Amino acid sequence: MEGEINNFIMVWTIAASTMSYCHTIGKLTSQGIPRLLSLLPAIILLFLLPLRLTSIHLGGPSSFFIGWLSTFKLFLFAFNKGPLSTNPPLSLLHFISLACLPIKFQHQPNKNHPSKPNISKKDHKSKSTLSYACVTIIIILALLIPLYSKKENFHPKFVFLLYTIHMYIGLEFFFALASTFTRKILNVDLEPQFDKPYLSTSLQDFWGKRWNITVNRVLHPTVYDPVMNISSRLIGRKWAPVPGILATFVVSAMMHEVVFYYIKREKRMWEMWEPSWDAMCFFILHGVCLVIQVGVKKAFGDKLRLPKVVSWLFTVVFVWYTALWLFVPALVRCRVYEKASRELIALTEFGKDVYHMLY
Repeated sequence: MEGEINNFIMVWTIAASTMSYCHTIGKLTSQGIPRLLSLLPAIILLFLLPLRLTSIHLGGPSSFFIGWLSTFKLFLFAFNKGPLSTNPPLSLLHFISLACLPIKFQHQPNKNHPSKPNISKKDHKSKSTLSYACVTIIIILALLIPLYSKKENFHPKFVFLLYTIHMYIGLEFFFALASTFTRKILNVDLEPQFDKPYLSTSLQDFWGKRWNITVNRVLHPTVYDPVMNISSRLIGRKWAPVPGILATFVVSAMMHEVVFYYIKREKRMWEMWEPSWDAMCFFILHGVCLVIQVGVKKAFGDKLRLPKVVSWLFTVVFVWYTALWLFVPALVRCRVYEKASRELIALTEFGKDVYHMLY
C-alpha cells in the first residue's frame, strides 16, 4: 500500500506538471492543428500515467480523471473549445484544477476578479444535505458489507444487485468526499456526477441529464457535435442526431474498456489486454435503444407518450436488467470487488502503522 501511495503522488505530480506545460502551450500556439500537435505528447503521457497504479481506490478514479476526462479536455482546448478555453484565460492554478478534476465553474464572470472564473459555492442548506447524504451512504455500506461474507447462499443475480448498489453509493460517497476536500483546499466545487438516476423516465433522461454528467458534458462537444454537424450535411438535420448518439456510445464503450483494463491489471505494467467486450455490448445496446427512442419520438411526437409512472418503470427495469446482465459481470471478471476488499484491509493496516509510528 505504501508503494501504491508513492506512485499515486508521483502520478498526480506529473499530471499537474503536464498541465502546466499545456497552459504555457495555450499561450504560445494558435488554436487548431499547431496547438494539437504541441499538446499531443502531453495527451499521450496522461493516457499512460494511470498504468503506474494498480489499486481500485487510487487507480480507478485516477484513470477516469487523468486518462479519460483530462485527455478529452485537452483535445477541446487544442481547438479553443471546452472548459479550459475561457476569456480571459484561466490562471495556472485554475487551469490545472479544471483540467485534472471535474471542477464546476459558473459561466458568469466575476466583477471583483475579472482574471479568475467566478467559482460557485453551495449554501448552508446544500452542505447540510450533503452531510446527511454522506451519513446515509455510510450506513447503507455498513449494512451491505456483512452480506458479502454470505454471498454463497444467495443467487448470483442478487449478488450482482448488491455489487451494483454498492458501486453506485460508493461513487456517490467518493465524489461527495472529494468535493469536500476540493472546496476546502481550492475553494471550488466538483461537478455533480449524478442527479437521482433512479428517477429517470427515459434513456434520454438517464444518459443525458442524470448519469455521469461530467462524461456527458465532455463527450457532447468532442464526439456528438462533430458527428452531428457532418451528418446534418449528409442526411439532414432531423435525423443527424442518430449517428451522433451511436458514435458517442461507441466512444464511451471504448473508454470504459480502457478504464476496465487499468483497474484489471495487477503488477505487470504491460500484461496482455484481453477485454471481455461486455461493457462494449452494454453501451452499444443502450445507444441503439436510445436511437430507437429518439426515432419514435421524432416520427410520432406525443402520440405514443406513455404515462410517467410507466415510462419510469420501464426505464429503471431496463437499465438495471442490462447492467446486471452485461456491465456488472465485466467488473466481476476484473476482480474489482475482491481487490477493493483487499485494499480496504491493507489501507486499514497502513493507517494503524502510521498511527503507531506517530503516537
